[in-house]
Amino acid sequence: MRTPRADLLPPSERLRVLALDVTDAQSIDRAVAAGPIDVLVNNAGIGAAAPFECMTGAAVREIFATNTFGTMAVTLAVQPQFRQRGAGVVVNVTSSVTYKALPLLGVYRASKAAVNAFTESLAAEVEQFGVRVRLVLPGRAPETRFAENARPHMAGLDHEAYAELVQSVFASFGESGPITHSQDVAQAVWRAATDPTCPMRLPAGEDAEAWAAELR
Repeated sequence: MRTPRADLLPPSERLRVLALDVTDAQSIDRAVAAGPIDVLVNNAGIGAAAPFECMTGAAVREIFATNTFGTMAVTLAVQPQFRQRGAGVVVNVTSSVTYKALPLLGVYRASKAAVNAFTESLAAEVEQFGVRVRLVLPGRAPETRFAENARPHMAGLDHEAYAELVQSVFASFGESGPITHSQDVAQAVWRAATDPTCPMRLPAGEDAEAWAAELR
């Protein structure tokens, strides 16, 4: 778990930075106990781009532990206070890769698609209590540290049998074209949190919006 950095955001009397490991039940309990929550944004995530045959069982479990079970665990910890208060918003950040099948991303895509399904069912359960649940689906965001953080989870994976495919896919990652900026995701999360009329799924970024449009 990375140490939280308060310097990532401008100083404010209304800002507190807390440590939170979404795979650690005690860490979740400490963060939730720190104060009432109005909006929960589940944004923790890790990924790895590799053929499924090359993934280790440990790598698969780690990806699901953070992306899927971590989202569920934090939501479960916060949900009772939302229900009792009759208000609250859950915003789950997944990925636009769930819009279409892509090679090398099967495990990551599955972990995020599971959150999509969970989110939609949860929304139907808690609407009666005045609690809203929404999805934000970002596209490719090269300005973030997502790819850098994914590399340790790819260490030791044997891509030799799939070398040509891996090379071509990674080359495509660097191609120019529509991308997602951090501001795109921030705006989508803000809309999900503040606009009761917004749709369940909010693509974030020009590329994500284009993929979503292909399904309409």
